[in-house]
Amino acid sequence: MSDDTIKSLSPIVLPPLPYADNALEPVISANTISFHYGKHHKGYVDNLNKLIAETEFADMTLEKIITETAGKADKTAIFNNAAQAWNHTFYWRSLKSKGGGEPPAVLKKKIETSFGSVDACKKEWSAAAMGQFGSGWAWLVLDGGNIKVVKTANADSPLTRGLKPLLTIDVWEHAYYLDYQNRRADYVNAVIDKLINWSFAEDNLK
Repeated sequence: MSDDTIKSLSPIVLPPLPYADNALEPVISANTISFHYGKHHKGYVDNLNKLIAETEFADMTLEKIITETAGKADKTAIFNNAAQAWNHTFYWRSLKSKGGGEPPAVLKKKIETSFGSVDACKKEWSAAAMGQFGSGWAWLVLDGGNIKVVKTANADSPLTRGLKPLLTIDVWEHAYYLDYQNRRADYVNAVIDKLINWSFAEDNLK
């Protein structure tokens, strides 16, 4: 099989991590990153490529596949794998070594307008992450001119609601169980305080 054939069968690729496996330690271990990225994220990409081969979705972007399959019962498997592939890529970029702290000025002003303070935003976001029953995601999104917190179950994405994602926290157990066992709150608060990539969120405002 030629490289061109392989490419045509696999339009969706696993993007490289934006940092080394151990870059988020001690908050998230290299062991967790290895399993989360190398097994779970890769699995969604591999499954999606199998599901969309020789279909009308084969040449679509991830975003287009997500919006075209959302809410369609006969396309649930395609949606789940596409949304999870997209969500995970967005999640990795929502984190960085030595993150957290104060948001950049433009983002900070918008957060203060929407929530009253950065601390109020963090508290609402943390509560959403901890209040998501079962697997899912907690997001900061842009809704019109305001920043809001939303949570989604399983593979669901703000993209299906007309919202613009700014940042996300993965609260599926595979995101934290090796490091935190059932202590989701410890993981969520550590991510917000020490890893969250506010600059990525500000870039997403544009």
